Amino acid sequence: MKKISQHYLFVILILTVFFSCSEDSDTSPTPIDTNTNIAAAQFLEVSYGNHNDQVYDIYLPENRDENTKVLILVHGGGWTSGDKAEMDPYKTIAQEELPSYVIVNINYRLASQGISPFPMQLNDITSVINHLKTNQSNYIISQEYGFVGVSAGAHLSMLWSYNYDTENNVNMVASIVGPTNFTDPAYASIVNPVFLFYGVTPSVEFAELYSPYHQVKVISPPTTLFYGGMDPLIPNSQGEEMDARLTVLNIDHEFSFYPNEGHGWIGINLLDTWTKLKAFIETHH
Repeated sequence: MKKISQHYLFVILILTVFFSCSEDSDTSPTPIDTNTNIAAAQFLEVSYGNHNDQVYDIYLPENRDENTKVLILVHGGGWTSGDKAEMDPYKTIAQEELPSYVIVNINYRLASQGISPFPMQLNDITSVINHLKTNQSNYIISQEYGFVGVSAGAHLSMLWSYNYDTENNVNMVASIVGPTNFTDPAYASIVNPVFLFYGVTPSVEFAELYSPYHQVKVISPPTTLFYGGMDPLIPNSQGEEMDARLTVLNIDHEFSFYPNEGHGWIGINLLDTWTKLKAFIETHH
């Protein structure tokens, strides 16, 4: 049987469940009347910067208040490609099974030859957070955030949570097949796209600065990790050593390893991933 993608299976899963939500659609936030019951709403393609890629979609649940927590989705694509639409299946199943959370699905500026992803894409996440805070009263949400990232988006989610969250607003972060350590010798046999922007391998100092493994701290938020043992892009050591590092720092975390899976998976292991991810979000966020 032809193998289908991880995202496509999420679409299949959510289509088997009756899902309905009366939402308004707009492209910019406007004040909401708090004297009546708070209706669900969505704002699409909200600009948080001047670049076309600096936009996000936000999905607001009904009857929310200033304590309603925010879950931010960050797409992958090797820092050079990808789009928030790839995270829509995660958004939809989260709306169905985690209905009390605000969902924010973000785009960020993409790297290319001569345009480094770092710190550009991390700065974009900062801009998203600042925009959410500025519009907190309009959206009626809290300033408590959780991240779910895939691949390069998982790397950015971890790194921002560990080294850019100066106000400790992040409650948890999830890495699905995300790179963790650019100084890992196992990368020597892999063409790592982040290194191609410079023509040569960057310095050790640079690699450590943009590696979650080297930037995680004892005060970093709870983290859940999901990795495949047959991943052609992410060495097994990336997840295993991150797990060990979090253990040494005594940070609440979970590590799920699927020996026969690659850079994404389907079937029972995908169901296992979602079950564990949902429980982790509910426990820590």
